[in-house]
Amino acid sequence: MPASMSPGVALPAHDDLIFLDEAPLAGARGTRSAVPGWRILIVDDDADVHSTTTFALAGLEVQDRPLEFLHAYSAEQARVLLAREPDIAVILLDVVMEQPDAGLHLVRHVRDTLGMTDVRIILRTGQPGYTPEMEAIRDLDINDYRTKSELTRTKLYTTVAAAVRAYQQLHALGVGRAGLERIVHAGTELMRLHGARDVARSVLQQAAALLGQEPGGVLCAREGAALRVLGGAGSGLELEQRLLDLKQHGLIGGAATRALAERRSEFNPTCLALYFPGKSGRDFAAALPLVRPVSDGNKRLLHVFASVVSVSLDNLELVGRLNNAAFFDQLTCLPNRTQLVEDLDAAVANEGGLDTTLTLVDLDHFAEINDALGHQFGDQLLVTVAQRLQSQLDPRLKVARIGGDIFAVLGMGSLNTPEAIHALFAAPFSLDGQDLQVSSTLGLVRLGEHDGTGADALKDADIALKRAKSQQRGGHFYFSRGMGVEIRERVRLMHALRSGVRRGELFLAYQPQVDLATGRPFGAEALLRWRMQDGTLVPPDRFIPIAEYSGLIVEIGAWVLREACDELMRLRGAGHLDFTMSINVSQAQFRHPRFVDVLRTVLNDTGAPPEYIELEITESMAMEEPQLLAEMLAQVKRTGVSIAIDDFGTGFSSLSHLQRLNVDRLKIDRAFVTEITGSARGSSIAEMIIQLGRNLGLSVIAEGVEDERQAQILHALGCPLAQGFLFSRPLSPQALLEWLATQGLSDAA
Repeated sequence: MPASMSPGVALPAHDDLIFLDEAPLAGARGTRSAVPGWRILIVDDDADVHSTTTFALAGLEVQDRPLEFLHAYSAEQARVLLAREPDIAVILLDVVMEQPDAGLHLVRHVRDTLGMTDVRIILRTGQPGYTPEMEAIRDLDINDYRTKSELTRTKLYTTVAAAVRAYQQLHALGVGRAGLERIVHAGTELMRLHGARDVARSVLQQAAALLGQEPGGVLCAREGAALRVLGGAGSGLELEQRLLDLKQHGLIGGAATRALAERRSEFNPTCLALYFPGKSGRDFAAALPLVRPVSDGNKRLLHVFASVVSVSLDNLELVGRLNNAAFFDQLTCLPNRTQLVEDLDAAVANEGGLDTTLTLVDLDHFAEINDALGHQFGDQLLVTVAQRLQSQLDPRLKVARIGGDIFAVLGMGSLNTPEAIHALFAAPFSLDGQDLQVSSTLGLVRLGEHDGTGADALKDADIALKRAKSQQRGGHFYFSRGMGVEIRERVRLMHALRSGVRRGELFLAYQPQVDLATGRPFGAEALLRWRMQDGTLVPPDRFIPIAEYSGLIVEIGAWVLREACDELMRLRGAGHLDFTMSINVSQAQFRHPRFVDVLRTVLNDTGAPPEYIELEITESMAMEEPQLLAEMLAQVKRTGVSIAIDDFGTGFSSLSHLQRLNVDRLKIDRAFVTEITGSARGSSIAEMIIQLGRNLGLSVIAEGVEDERQAQILHALGCPLAQGFLFSRPLSPQALLEWLATQGLSDAA
């Protein structure tokens, strides 16, 4: 049997029914009855849902009649089937099929085009993100709406059985068509109402209209051992929101109490009690004084009415819970991000949010607290922080939790200040007998200086928070317009870079490297360049940091490695056999788990000799986690390539770490080359690096050599190799070949 048909086996949560192991249902029979069955149409694009539903309801009966199933796997199939198949009692309908609202369109077709008013429709969805709008559910004649994950076998049977009974009553009560139309209208009207009091009043008015008498009575729900009146009509209006006193109101109070206790409606000559079962945890009862006994026909109508009202009351409870889940944080009970954005929109609309400030409050080192003391302790801390923010800040300020350990405070700038919020964290938080000192970092935005929506303001505050965290924990930072322009420009450039990579706008230029003693070239450094479609050259110091931040550098770096190796092979094919290609490798690329595999693949695919490949890493990379780097370098060196440390001298290298890294060459940063002729002590750092390289047995090369004087000093100091504008600017592949043809090759390496 497929897993999807096995009771108790959880299917994937995205679009499946889940049935738990349960006791046999009351409607189950050992053998199928010979009487005609109730026809159930399952409309769903998931075959597993069809099989699981029929399996769950197999052998069950409603009103001593079995269930028979028809199947459609799309809304279009259902349209064809409904046009030719009569007497379908219930449609189990998926909301999301060919389109996100295919199910709702089918409901309109069934009701408006086919005119099928008796068939009962139960909407189901496995994708809560595609939840139909409440207006659509309200305006269409739909019996019930459920997510597939909440339907146990019992709940599915209960829902279908209630729908079948509703269909049976609708189908049988032709004489009461006017009453049924009133009930349908009543159901639609109830869907339009939102408050419990308004719904309760409407129920009493509609019930009285069915009976042809003036409205009166109460609708109530159990509260502990007593009954709470949710709404009233006539003389019952004065009882709203009060507990029923059975001594004072024994007639209606007793009838409602019995209806709830016995879970059924009660018809007495002078009083009617309608029972409304609730699927959301609460049952309801309406008690109405009668001017005349209820006829059998009206009893049947009232039973149908009760089933419609049950759905409306259940939806009222459901909407309340959904509203709470949608707009409030379940842990702290504070407003959540969605509610905050609505409040921000309202604040911005109110004269641009003048004198209103939004503050994001980030708890410092919360992840470490969670790891050290456990998530339960972390949750308690969040609740305690929320309580302190709410109780000790000015009550005119709004407090929200927008996710994780980040809270938000919104309100008057004179009250919503960094000083006021930081002061709340001066005292430790007491949890489980422990005093825990917690600090916070703040990002703030003044709405009066902000352009855009509430969501934009939240983004700007987050930018300010990130800036504050990067500068100093426990501090704060206000968002400025300049920051917004900078961030938007970076985002724009990131999108342009992604497109540029796809369009092949990146290319390599090659700067020759020469032997200072002979002036002959021995290699070249591959330099990444970007020319946009309009011909604009974007400087590397602008786009490479963005590529690293976005993760694009891994893909770009692999392309650079392959392109440079291909170019080395073209140079070797032109006769330049003793020529080295130097390739820059970023930190993100070098630390990627597949970097060594990519390197080996490129070497194998291109045929480039590894002894003529040099990878350049920066000094800051070399000094970060040197033990891990040493292990990584060992793997790289086993491929046969050599390693150079770029920008040497700009960081704070540990000589002992440097000695363990097993690199081949040091590259003197251009800043120290420039200083050689700029001051009396200008050559000291360059001289130290040259001497260090000599002592460690490493080759040394200087970059950024722009005039003969610099070249002479470097040569005199013992630096054997150099590159820079003095010798050549970065060249295209063809220009490099032409340049090499005029220079000849040196044996130096």
